[in-house]
Amino acid sequence: MSSQSVRRLTVAQALVRFLSAQYTERDGVRRRLVAGTWGIFGHGNVAGIGQALVEYRQEMPYHQGRNEQAMVHAAVGYARQLDRLSAQAVTTSIGPGATNLVTGAALATVNRLPVLLLPGDSFANRIPDPVLQQLEHTQYGDVSVNDALRPVSRWFDRITRPEALIPSALQAMRVLADPAETGAVTLALPQDVQTEAYDWPEEFFAERVWHVRRPAPEAAELAAAAEAVRTARRPLIIAGGGVHHSEAEPALRALVEATGIPVASTQAGKGSLRHDHPADLGGVGHTGTAIADDIARTADLVIGVGTRYTDFTTASSTLFAAPGVRFLNLNITGSDAHKLGARTLVGDARASLEALAQAVAGHRVAPEYEAEYRAGKERWERVVDAAYAADDTDRPTQTQVLGALDSVVGEDDVLINAAGSLPGDLHKLWRARSPRQYHLEYGYSCMGYEIPASIGVRMAAPDRPVWALVGDGTYLMMPTEIVTAVQEGVNINLLLIQNHGYASIGGLSSEVGGERYGTAYRYRAADGSFTGDPLPVDLAANAASLGMDVLRAETVRELREALAAARASDRPTCVYVETDPTPTAPDAQAWWDVPVAETASREAAVEARKSYERHLGDRRRHL
Repeated sequence: MSSQSVRRLTVAQALVRFLSAQYTERDGVRRRLVAGTWGIFGHGNVAGIGQALVEYRQEMPYHQGRNEQAMVHAAVGYARQLDRLSAQAVTTSIGPGATNLVTGAALATVNRLPVLLLPGDSFANRIPDPVLQQLEHTQYGDVSVNDALRPVSRWFDRITRPEALIPSALQAMRVLADPAETGAVTLALPQDVQTEAYDWPEEFFAERVWHVRRPAPEAAELAAAAEAVRTARRPLIIAGGGVHHSEAEPALRALVEATGIPVASTQAGKGSLRHDHPADLGGVGHTGTAIADDIARTADLVIGVGTRYTDFTTASSTLFAAPGVRFLNLNITGSDAHKLGARTLVGDARASLEALAQAVAGHRVAPEYEAEYRAGKERWERVVDAAYAADDTDRPTQTQVLGALDSVVGEDDVLINAAGSLPGDLHKLWRARSPRQYHLEYGYSCMGYEIPASIGVRMAAPDRPVWALVGDGTYLMMPTEIVTAVQEGVNINLLLIQNHGYASIGGLSSEVGGERYGTAYRYRAADGSFTGDPLPVDLAANAASLGMDVLRAETVRELREALAAARASDRPTCVYVETDPTPTAPDAQAWWDVPVAETASREAAVEARKSYERHLGDRRRHL
């Protein structure tokens, strides 16, 4: 190495300097691959990564978080908004700081979204042993709590020598930038190694551009796919998140307008077509629209584009019920393309859709089929209108809250949600106006995601109004990043809906024999159940105590006024509303398999089991 130009830096300094010189490029547009670092410092990273972030503070922006899991959520929101072309890093100390990353890492990997995790670790030299917060394992001397990140990471390495950083950091960047492999990437950093100096080759710090490929499908696969489309009488496209990640919305629209094939969307794919496009049938599956699910049941060819086919999409393998139904899957990831015994079209979503459109040029579905699904779409629009309708003086139901929000937002607004009863209502009812408006994290459906993710989205798109839609259960999981939004001056809007408990799971519990046990936020009654008065918590006051401006609304008119004021504000603002619990959302249009107790003494569970068994015969394997 003596013949090379070298720079003497600590491992942490070298890593931060290296990260600041990494870029992605797709379609001629270049972005920082790691655009900033979130961090909470402790003894495991303060002297290493912490000092390096001070050293290179002009090159690597630092963001202060309050909860390690929340910092990952913020980074994931940032990456998703930027189509996975730019990411952020998260650094923590050892011990609970590191293990708090696990949930966020799982969310990132499940959703195929890039985030770089830099947890501190125990000493590599093992002289101070055990150190504070170190896990002592009686069978494996090289195990630390960071190993809990292995199964939820797409790439994991522990850097036990300085020179090992070079190949590992390069591999980490490759995985982050690869749309077929991306997810959480973890570099575990022993605290002594972080501070060790080494003579690094200057080439390690040179600007490096990672080209994000758009692989086109193979000719043989394309020909087979085109033949499948041409011979199908009732084809249906299922648009997944890959449409958005690939910026394939115009290509999808062009194919649809040329062929007349209708489109239904997963939670991640909603907005692939505007809500008012005549071929957009809305959400599909357990939380889908009636018309999307009706067409899915009778489709003879299901064309999945960038979807993983979760059980909500397939209605637990009961939705696609036509005899002889076949699948054609366009996906950049081969393992997803092969699901459901499908014909495959492995490649970038935009490139594949463009190629398919050319291959089926001149083909169009029958006019009767178009007329059928368009009429169904019109019927469903009347269902949405009814769910949104409300008198100005009413206390709003949850669907009427969405109607009020619908009347206020524009095309640029972004709605963020992840868990509870809201995802189902949004999937059925929300009228997405633009490709990035609908941001549902439903791969992991993680309570607590919304507020930190809204910060990440706003950082990625500072000119777009951003709304975190949060129920009381989710809010109580993770309100802490409100402080971060206030500190950083990140103007987010929080729509906080109080319904006194876990409304979604309460409803599910009543359906499967759980009798809503343990799902309400109420005082304990004499019989031991939580059926007393609602708890006297004031979540609006809590949000205000963390620094947010808070607007309270009791009626539909007050809610619309508060939402408009929040949207116009230049400060982080919370709109708080207590909802009328009267159900106004349409029922589920397809089944979801949640097993029910096979034997029980309580009538609710016995009846629920009978209903469950009636559905079991509808399940099928697509081979």
